[in-house]
Amino acid sequence: MNRIDRLFALILFLQSKRMTTAEEIARHFGLSVRTIYRDIAALGEAGVPISAEAGVGYTLMRGYHLPPVNFTPAEASALVTGEILVKQFTDASLNAQMHSALLKVRSVLPRDDQDRIGRLERNLATTANIERAPVQADLSILQEALTDRRLLRFQYQGAGKNEATARTVEPLALLYYLGRWHLIAWCRLRKDYRDFRTDRMREIEKLRETFGVHEEFTLTEFMRKTMPAPGLKARIKFGPLSADRAKREWWLGILDEHHQKEDVVLTLATVEWDRLVGWLLSFGADATVLEPTVLRKLLVKTAQATAAHHEKGA
Repeated sequence: MNRIDRLFALILFLQSKRMTTAEEIARHFGLSVRTIYRDIAALGEAGVPISAEAGVGYTLMRGYHLPPVNFTPAEASALVTGEILVKQFTDASLNAQMHSALLKVRSVLPRDDQDRIGRLERNLATTANIERAPVQADLSILQEALTDRRLLRFQYQGAGKNEATARTVEPLALLYYLGRWHLIAWCRLRKDYRDFRTDRMREIEKLRETFGVHEEFTLTEFMRKTMPAPGLKARIKFGPLSADRAKREWWLGILDEHHQKEDVVLTLATVEWDRLVGWLLSFGADATVLEPTVLRKLLVKTAQATAAHHEKGA
């Protein structure tokens, strides 16, 4: 990015923030803080009204905005790709909004670029079966409550529970993992931070009551406490096709990979052996445990118990 483009992007970044620091801007653009100081000074000399408050940061003076700008074909293509992912990973409440936003983008593109985007839309897809996606809470309601700091009330049926409990929570974050959206919130019933799977939430109601900022909460720290880092590792030999599948599926982390003739040896991280055993059994003879011995013995024991169970059933 040349300096003129960067200065323009810097104005857009300031326009999108109420207040920001030189350090935050530097992280965003991957530059040094000293370079950001020079860029801000250059914008000031060019007449861009930037206010600075010592110890707080920078902000654009109220009322200053750049005129609307057109999207580049590459930006529009990125948004089309985003729409595909929104359809796969969210719900109907956000699908309609994304589609509406893309119509506005297309309306300002030149005719040739509209045709290019149309070709991309017709030839871009995922293999996910959207019709079988789990019924989840209305993500647009959760997003609104989160950004407006409004309380949420809903019925929640925890894992293995026969009955739901009424919860009133202060929503703090939305997190996607293991194929589900999770609402991270302060639960007034449990008086603690909780992770709520959105497909287990029912009768959701956004209340009028608002709540204050949780200064002590960060999503990174919450994840560190609730999702312990995998401390165990295992070396597994896979065939080439199985290795490709393993690298796509094992979400706890692959620490090392090396090739052994036609096979691939992966060092997998895990929190507990049982979680790894069940997954490895799905590979049949296409996965071989090299180490540790405890994992290999546990795998054999589980496989024998599974075989005996099905023999008995037959």
